[in-house]
Amino acid sequence: MPAVAIVVAALMWILLLFMFNNDTKPTAVVADPALTAVIQKEWPVTGKTIYANAGCAGCHGAVGQGGVGPKLAGDANINGDHALVVTRILKGKAPMPAFGIANGGKLKDNEVYAVANYVLNSWGNKSTDLVTPATLAEGAGKVSPEVIRVRSRFVPEEIILPEIFLVTFVMLLLTYGIIGLYSHWAEGAELKPGIHKVRSTPMVMVAMIASLSGVLLFSVLFVKQILQGLAGMNATPPLPPQVTAEGFYAAMVVLLIALVLGIYKKYFMDGEVVVEDASGEFPW
Repeated sequence: MPAVAIVVAALMWILLLFMFNNDTKPTAVVADPALTAVIQKEWPVTGKTIYANAGCAGCHGAVGQGGVGPKLAGDANINGDHALVVTRILKGKAPMPAFGIANGGKLKDNEVYAVANYVLNSWGNKSTDLVTPATLAEGAGKVSPEVIRVRSRFVPEEIILPEIFLVTFVMLLLTYGIIGLYSHWAEGAELKPGIHKVRSTPMVMVAMIASLSGVLLFSVLFVKQILQGLAGMNATPPLPPQVTAEGFYAAMVVLLIALVLGIYKKYFMDGEVVVEDASGEFPW
């Protein structure tokens, strides 16, 4: 049954990855030429008006100096990732609310792009290109520095109930399966009362040395991978982290440590079986 539990957990994990992939894939953006023409015509006036009256200035400051919200004047993140500016205005991110109509806000698409272009061309910011739906479409498949830092590209921002259920059930099945298999292997056959000496063999010694070496190897690889991810955050352009490799190395370290403990218990640690007298308080 522990082996069956692990297999079921693996199947559920694959299903969960498909659900995560569907939730985190970039949203398709249609670049409407008419909308682009409107944005180009009205952003200098409309963008400034919306920024002053829609609540932007109240949080970010009248000249982008910051306040309740972060500073916008001369900000390297927004200057380097124009699609991020549009996405923040459209969808928001706590504590900033969403301003796009499709996300419960009050700004139309042309107004969102107007204020985005205003921010990107004010207070020392200078955008060489007009920010339009085409900009958002081009940046949809890219990874911004902020996303790299929080790893949120690989996990949905909002976990839905079916995903919560699958994650919980996978963890329960894995815990039961691993503990069950480990216990069965490490304990061995039923023992009679008394002291039971164990003796390691050359093969066991080789297995212990190999397992300890594996722990050291994967620990070094894990640290190296983390350092590469941190370096990628500051690269130009930013490089996405190898989350799969990080997770694999960390999992191998944990599994090999468990194997080392199991080998030690089974082949290096003497065992003692104690049975109470039948007439005692605990007859078993």
